[in-house]
Amino acid sequence: MNASHADSEAPNCWQCRHFSVSWDPNVPYACRLMGFKSRIMPAIEVLRTDGVRCRGYMRKSTNGVNGITDPTAVGDSMSSNAPTSAASSAAIGPYSTFSKLA
Repeated sequence: MNASHADSEAPNCWQCRHFSVSWDPNVPYACRLMGFKSRIMPAIEVLRTDGVRCRGYMRKSTNGVNGITDPTAVGDSMSSNAPTSAASSAAIGPYSTFSKLA
C-alpha cells in the first residue's frame, strides 16, 4: 500500500489528490491517476474491479492555496511600505499585493 495512509484506513476519494469531479452527470467522479470516470467513487470501483484497495491514493496536501498557509506572508516584499491602519488589514490575502500598488 501507499505510505500516505494506514492499512486499516480505506481510501477516501474526496481527500485524494487524484480525485476530480467530472462535467458529465452520467459519470460524475473521475480518477486522474488511473484515467477513468465512474458513477461511483473511484476507490469503490477499483475495489469492485480488482478486488484490492486503491494503491494510488495520495492524501491532498493541507498547505493551503499554492502552498501558502499564512495569508499575511503574501506580499512580504512590500511589508515595510505597508500602512498599519485598520483598512490595510482588510487587504490581507492573495490580492493584498495588488491593493498596495493601487
